[in-house]
Amino acid sequence: MPSTPVDVSVTQDGLRALVRALREEEDGKALRRDLAKGLREAIKPYAERASNAALAIPSRGSGTSPALRPAIAKGIKPQADLTARRTGARVRVRRTHNVRGFSNAPKRTQSRKGWRTQTYGNDRWRVQFGKVGWFDDSFNGVGPLAREAIHRAMEDMARRIAERAH
Repeated sequence: MPSTPVDVSVTQDGLRALVRALREEEDGKALRRDLAKGLREAIKPYAERASNAALAIPSRGSGTSPALRPAIAKGIKPQADLTARRTGARVRVRRTHNVRGFSNAPKRTQSRKGWRTQTYGNDRWRVQFGKVGWFDDSFNGVGPLAREAIHRAMEDMARRIAERAH
């Protein structure tokens, strides 16, 4: 998809128009907010893929509450950081603190080692296993598509500045 070139004039009037456009953006706060929103929207489909993968983790149907898989899926969110140190867009999984004392559930359910849990009713410990790589595998092959969506969000912001400058 070819992008439309942006005309930039280096005249006094063009520079004044650019400064006026930047002032209208309130020192860039509105621009940063809208860019972060655009980046989150660009990677939202991939966060939904990860949520669906979390819900597809096999269950033995113990029926305990709160449910582990929906709690993991609920904590999967797209995130955009526009700070100097951590600039980028990513899909983040929050810890599940209030789910049966199992705060590392997203990490442990995709581990090959599994996790240790106590058997209900006695003092025996056992190892449980989730689905190895459920989170990582949900992003296989989406790198170029995500990169293209993020580039589109960035081009929209550049177009917005250019339109205000004219």
